[in-house]
Amino acid sequence: MSTVGSMRGFEELRERPYADVLIIGGGINGLATFRDLALQGVDVALVERDDFISGASAASSHMIHGGIRYLENGEFRLVQEAVTERNGLLKTAPHYVRPLQTTIPIFSTFSGVLSAPLRFLRHGGGKHRERGAALIKIGLVIYDSFSRGGGLFGTATVPRHTFHGRRRSLAQLPALNPDVKYTATYWDASLHDPERLAIDVLRDGRAAGGDRARAANYTAAVGVEDGRVVLRDAVTGEKTRFAASVIINASGPWTDQTNTALGDPTRYMGGTKGSHVVLDHPALLAATGGRELFFENEDGRIVLIYPLKGRVLVGTTDLEHGMGDPIVCTEAEVDYFIELIGQVLPEIPVERSQIVYRFAGVRPLPGHGDVSPGFVSRDYRVETAPLGGAEAATGSSHRESATVLSLVGGKWTTFRASAEHLADRVLALLALPRRSSTRGVPIGGGRGYPTTERARQQWIAAHAVDLPAARVATLLDRYGTVAEAVIDAIAADSDDAPLRSLAGYSSGELRHLAATEDVVHLDDILLRRTSIAFTGAATAEAAAEVADAIAPVLSWDAERSAAEAIRGLDGVHAADPTWSPASAR
Repeated sequence: MSTVGSMRGFEELRERPYADVLIIGGGINGLATFRDLALQGVDVALVERDDFISGASAASSHMIHGGIRYLENGEFRLVQEAVTERNGLLKTAPHYVRPLQTTIPIFSTFSGVLSAPLRFLRHGGGKHRERGAALIKIGLVIYDSFSRGGGLFGTATVPRHTFHGRRRSLAQLPALNPDVKYTATYWDASLHDPERLAIDVLRDGRAAGGDRARAANYTAAVGVEDGRVVLRDAVTGEKTRFAASVIINASGPWTDQTNTALGDPTRYMGGTKGSHVVLDHPALLAATGGRELFFENEDGRIVLIYPLKGRVLVGTTDLEHGMGDPIVCTEAEVDYFIELIGQVLPEIPVERSQIVYRFAGVRPLPGHGDVSPGFVSRDYRVETAPLGGAEAATGSSHRESATVLSLVGGKWTTFRASAEHLADRVLALLALPRRSSTRGVPIGGGRGYPTTERARQQWIAAHAVDLPAARVATLLDRYGTVAEAVIDAIAADSDDAPLRSLAGYSSGELRHLAATEDVVHLDDILLRRTSIAFTGAATAEAAAEVADAIAPVLSWDAERSAAEAIRGLDGVHAADPTWSPASAR
């Protein structure tokens, strides 16, 4: 019988409380750095105070994109890097990162041509003007130049953008506001399952490093004693002191709080909140024509309407946020989203009752003073300090202080590049050579993933021995080639059975996830190991059934299972301020 994932992870750290590198933060940037260092043979450990990928990285817009709008900020280096990384992920993670056709509805011709450079010079100041066709055209020409040679589809060049007038635009997307003057269409990439891609990155790091690559979720860094970081197991409350030569603070918007716990208060961060809603709305889904609609509101915020998993994702806001405040998708934000949908698709009515999931997160942006949120750089940098700050640097202790590297900024698209940058800094501090680059290295279930229909059918046929072909196809879509291990586990589980409340899932599949993917609580399954919450399928009945299914491998009794079902539903609705347990009945 499997033990609880975080207990195993914490116990590994307690039994050998030292490593060359300790990473604090289990978001995508921390996990990617963990993987990179493990591939270099570095003795590395990672801790995350909650579940892996449960913070800012879990609140993404599900896109891997070059960031066309960053061109207006003058962030050409970031855009070029992001486009390169986007193209790389389409090849190394094709099971989750796929081409995404994106259309911008445009309602003016020349608006913004003069105000955009003024906003650049004023760092976002001045009155906002809508981005017109001419400005968007200029941006897409530059974007195309960065995209050349990347190979969205394995060809020599990325497809160029196209422009259409009103007649052709409405022929392609009949539900668009008839006042539209043009549409601009270009290609970026979707990220179907951010949390599962992150679990793949973690798994790859562990596999590469073996006993020298350890990771523990539900383990917090809470202080410093005698030059060592104090770690606390969130499950038992047990503490241990852990020594490392280099400490990486990759805790995203919580970077300053982590540094405070490490004895060196900082003020690096100034994150902004972004919220999203997911709708079960067939008419809205059909109106998108299978493409993302990416447009600008009157206040200058960028908005997206994005078909995904049979639902429609709508986001995002960009609001100043204090880390002591609740991270929720407010009713005002919901009003904002509904109004925006009405502006672009006026004949598609949207009701609150069609929202099946809300989520919100804080972007790990640098402090930005009076710069408007939309103009804050999405680039990243690394800050260096001794463990314990200035006091440690000037103290009389004979113990050499560890070095703390704090990652400020970072985004999903550039996680591999920022991790490589961080890893290079670590290798220099440890005087170790880089063995290999992560560039072009397949990730998890993207390794050997069939990218043509013929190859896909061959893979399914080869693995449809103990399970029906349709079930194998579902698992391949869900996990990439990692599905092979899931298929074997289901076949070996004599109690496997389909779930009554969740079509397409079975008890053996969920037990395998619980036993092998560091699951501690039910919400880890509902929110991050599956798409159950995202698609709006996390009902009270489903939560109870999933809890009962995974209880044997996590040693839960009936009382614990019932408590986990309640906790799981609370976790699913954490970003919904209107949620109450009574509403689940």
